[in-house]
Amino acid sequence: MHTSSEQKFAILSAVFVAALIAANLLGTKITTILGISVSVGIFAYPLTFLITDAIEEVFGKDKAKQLMYSALVAQILVLIIVAIAVVLPPAARYEHNDAYTLVFSNSIRIIVASLIAFFVSQTHDIWAFNFWKEKTHGKFLWLRNNASTIISQFIDTVIFMFIAFYHVTPKFDAVFLFSLIIPYWLFKVAFALIDTPIIYVLVAWLKHPNNSAHTETR
Repeated sequence: MHTSSEQKFAILSAVFVAALIAANLLGTKITTILGISVSVGIFAYPLTFLITDAIEEVFGKDKAKQLMYSALVAQILVLIIVAIAVVLPPAARYEHNDAYTLVFSNSIRIIVASLIAFFVSQTHDIWAFNFWKEKTHGKFLWLRNNASTIISQFIDTVIFMFIAFYHVTPKFDAVFLFSLIIPYWLFKVAFALIDTPIIYVLVAWLKHPNNSAHTETR
């Protein structure tokens, strides 16, 4: 079955938006992996940077920006719908409104934090990937992928954690947040290094069989 470049872009866009929304809605739950407390969203969110870099590598930075803006609109729509769902009065037979409100009210702050962190970090990621692509003359995809993603993930983590959790309780001051940010970011770095082979697979899939059809815009 032949899959066109447009169809491949649409598939990755759908995965990108799904991963982003899943990370936002599910991210209030904290789990422990290897002794480090992390949001369960860590299983979905790193996919967004991987997909952005693959899209930019094949289609160029303008297409990557198009994906970022589309995802931003999707996040805003989800935020509005969640806010409406929380404030609507429950039916008399619905017994779980307090739990529902507690969970999704927290999600609203998480989504707002994620919106801002997402926009800033993805903007940096797209710029950084293009910067390293020019410096390396299109070589060393593994370097460009990791150099852009690792710094972008740090930016994302710092912005997100401060907006989402700063002074939620007196304990959550700057020092405490950075004690959470550093190990959490290092976990993301590990994910970025582990998924490096995947970007080669994605790029090869996107380029085949229409190499001549791709035009990169810088």
